[in-house]
Amino acid sequence: MTTTTPVTERVVLVTGASSGIGAATTRRLAAEGHLVVAAARRTERLTQLSTECAAAGGRVEPLELDVTDRAATAASAAGIVDRHGRLDVLVANAGLMPLSRLDALLVDEWDRMIDVNVRGLLYGIAAVLPHFQRQGSGHVVTLASIGAHAVSPTAAVYCGTKYAAWAITEGLRQEADPSIRVTTITPGVTESELAGTISDPGAQELMRSYRANAIPADAVAGAISYALAQPAAVDVNEIVLRPAAQR
Repeated sequence: MTTTTPVTERVVLVTGASSGIGAATTRRLAAEGHLVVAAARRTERLTQLSTECAAAGGRVEPLELDVTDRAATAASAAGIVDRHGRLDVLVANAGLMPLSRLDALLVDEWDRMIDVNVRGLLYGIAAVLPHFQRQGSGHVVTLASIGAHAVSPTAAVYCGTKYAAWAITEGLRQEADPSIRVTTITPGVTESELAGTISDPGAQELMRSYRANAIPADAVAGAISYALAQPAAVDVNEIVLRPAAQR
């Protein structure tokens, strides 16, 4: 085992780190002096991100990971602890948003959203929680969505998965020992590649107008940074942020 990372910096696992909020969070936390393990399936993007952060003085480890693979997720968390002596934060960001009306019957897309947005979160929690409990500290940050609080046409399944993410994280917050902090980040429309996964033409058209106003991904990364930076006795339960033009 390598030397334990000093507690003045945190070892952070960010899932879905190859683009959007995950990449922005990786950049910001690395710039703040944390060691970030950037996990996603698109390893070429992770390598580019790691090189970019290294040039700015940050430390980012690329990690190939499919969050729907329970065993791989558990092994990844264990590997981080083995390499660095601890794992302090999980930013559970991986998610999909292939919107469609229910009567479009895109069941395969529903299944994939449930797998990534719900099972992927649960697998992440299951992977890190034993390490957090053993070391007596840790922080789970879940990326939900404003869709967890408001349903809109074409978004029924997506909103269902994000409500589930919100509920799971809130349940963890209530159950966890006070030494383990739990935060839900709930963004409104944010610059990302999520809209690019929409295959339904009607949902694509609705999303073009809906996304006319979007906040930058780094604004969400800033909210995550804020939650992590609070004293150990302060647990930021939820942050909701959205474009000023989104009501």
